[in-house]
Amino acid sequence: MKTIPRRIVTGIKNGKSIIEKDEIVSNVSEHFPGLIISDIWSTDSMPVQLSEEKIIENTAFPHTPKNGTYFRYVQIPPDKDLGIAVAVGQPHPLMHQTATLDYIVILSGEIYLIMDEGETLLQAGDIVIQRGTNHAWSNRSNEPCIQLAVLVDASF
Repeated sequence: MKTIPRRIVTGIKNGKSIIEKDEIVSNVSEHFPGLIISDIWSTDSMPVQLSEEKIIENTAFPHTPKNGTYFRYVQIPPDKDLGIAVAVGQPHPLMHQTATLDYIVILSGEIYLIMDEGETLLQAGDIVIQRGTNHAWSNRSNEPCIQLAVLVDASF
């Protein structure tokens, strides 16, 4: 399975559309064993300045810029590979919340989206619209789950 995506960046030169970059992503990190993250692109203004590229550092949990967006590739390993154990009646240890509107697409594998109340199994092709809620991801399968996410700065 390919764990590092190819990134193509377009632009304009002499009034014509061009491909500025065609490369394998170089900013890839592994904050926890098997948790592969690549923060592909970020913006920090609305409307977006198309002539700017904002270099961002990979983080385990995203830090979306004020009035900005964050585009992230995530490969989530099975819970057992991360050493995650969830105690009965306790919240998932990776519960978190961001002040963002997230558009998430499951590319491969499967994963549970866990909320404060309830959970649902997501599979390749599923789309999640995450609206600033407390949540966690739980991969109970034997294979990694790959997702793409676009996070948009939001307010409550």
